[in-house]
Amino acid sequence: MNTLELLEISPVIPVIVIDDIATAVDLARALVAGQVRALEVTLRSPAALDAIRAIHDQVPDAVVGVGTVRTPAQLDAALRAGARFGVSPGLTEEVARAAATSGVPFLPGVATASEAMRAAELGFGALKLFPAEAVGGAALLKSWFGPLPDLMFCPTGGIHAGNMAAYLALPNVRCVGGSWLTPHAAVRDHDWGAVTALAAQAVELARTAAGKPLA
Repeated sequence: MNTLELLEISPVIPVIVIDDIATAVDLARALVAGQVRALEVTLRSPAALDAIRAIHDQVPDAVVGVGTVRTPAQLDAALRAGARFGVSPGLTEEVARAAATSGVPFLPGVATASEAMRAAELGFGALKLFPAEAVGGAALLKSWFGPLPDLMFCPTGGIHAGNMAAYLALPNVRCVGGSWLTPHAAVRDHDWGAVTALAAQAVELARTAAGKPLA
């Protein structure tokens, strides 16, 4: 699987913070039941690596990855836990080298055209625009398509069911990232039906609004 193939798996890659390892597997199964299979578990909690391992081992239909990667050591630890892709809020030379040799898809974060060009020089053709809404959103990505037509994006940050269609309609957007599929209250209450419903709604919105085939 390359990075572009990763972006075709689901129209939304949920950005997941798992505080309680006991919820990891059920949460992943709920998202997969709604046809959202690419799952980004962020390194924002002590349970993250154990959650990645549990999802990898127990939810074979999920493609679990790691987010908030800031160092090569973090990427290595996540890969050993079973992560199948990586996502970073930015890109350093060290992280770029580690990602390039990891053998897994990797989405580095960019916020400017210069950062996108530098990421492309380092070999990354699919990028994460972050924080998307704060730096210009869909209008920014639309303006980038002319000068940077060969780069594809997964925008993340401030995206939700109400604005995801505007992003997915753009020719340089393959999917979006967001946390709205896993609301804190639903996870806390183990309301997996609500999570599945949100995932299914996102997939349906992508089908009807973007007009792009889903893998």
